[in-house]
Amino acid sequence: MSVLNQKTIKRVISFEGVALHSGKVIHMEIKPSEPNTGIVFKRTDLKKNNIVIPGIFNVSSAIFCTTIANDYGVKISTIEHLMGALYGAGVDNALVEVDGDELPILDGSAKLYVEAITKTGLETSNLPIKVIKIEKEINLKDGNKTISIEPSKLSLDIDFEIKYNNPLIGTQRNLVKVYEDDLSSIFNSRTFCLFEDIDKLKKMNLAQGGSLENAIVVKDEKIINKGGLRNKLEFVNHKILDCMGDLYLSGYKIIGKLTCSQGGHKLTNQLLRKVFELNTNFSIIEVRENKIPHSFINKRYLKSIA
Repeated sequence: MSVLNQKTIKRVISFEGVALHSGKVIHMEIKPSEPNTGIVFKRTDLKKNNIVIPGIFNVSSAIFCTTIANDYGVKISTIEHLMGALYGAGVDNALVEVDGDELPILDGSAKLYVEAITKTGLETSNLPIKVIKIEKEINLKDGNKTISIEPSKLSLDIDFEIKYNNPLIGTQRNLVKVYEDDLSSIFNSRTFCLFEDIDKLKKMNLAQGGSLENAIVVKDEKIINKGGLRNKLEFVNHKILDCMGDLYLSGYKIIGKLTCSQGGHKLTNQLLRKVFELNTNFSIIEVRENKIPHSFINKRYLKSIA
C-alpha cells in the first residue's frame, strides 16, 4: 500500500486542557475517519447544526487565532496548532469532537498532538491523496506585511520572517521544506507574547487561560518561563506552525513556495482566498507513485512511526 495514499489515525486520541482565550476546560477527541472526508470538527456540546468544516471561506475571525464557523454561526477557535500537527503528520481524514467553542491550548505548541499521533499510528487507505498545485504567483501586501505564493515543482517551502521591536525577539527568519525537513522544532515551538501586552489582552477578554505553562512570555530582554526557549528560532518557528495550520484549511496539502514577512493568520487566509478566486491559479491533482517521489511525504516523520 502506497505511502502516498490517504491516512487517518488508527485509534481515538483524547485531550483535555484549558482553552487559551476563554479559559474554559475543554475535552477533545480526534477520531479515525473514512477516506475523502477530510478534517471535520463537531461541537459535542450542541445537539444540532454542530458540524464545522475548516475551510478557508469558513474563517470568521483571524485575530490572535484562527476561528471557523458554519452557516448557523457555530464557531470553533484556536484550531491552527492542531491543523498544523495534522498537516505535518500526514493525517488526511479525521473527526475532531470538542465540547466547547475553542480547542485546548495544551503547552502552546503542536508537540503533544504530534506525540499522540505518533504513538497511535496511522491507518493507510487504498485511495490516493490529492494535492493543490500552485500554478501562478500571487502576492499581497498590508502595510509592512507581505505574503506571496508561487509555483514549486514538488515541495512546499515556507520562508517566514518576523520583526519585533523587542530586543530579545528582534528579527528572525527561517525556511522550512515541509515535506523534506525534520519538523520537530516547528511542532515544539510555543505561542508567545510580550509581558506588556498581557493586560491589554485580558481587557479584550482574550488570553483568559494563558499562563507560563502554555505560552512564552517575554519581558524586555528576558524570557520569564523557566528553561528558556526550546530552540533558537522558536518565535519564528511558531509562526511557521501557525502558517502550516492555516494552509491546511485549503483542504489538501499544497505544492508551492510561500514567502511571508510579518504576516499571520489573517494575511495567510487572505492569500488563500485570492488563490481560489480563479481556477487558473491552481490545480487539484491525485498523487500516485508514478507521478511524484516519496519525498513529498515527510520521510523523517514516517521513520518515527514505523
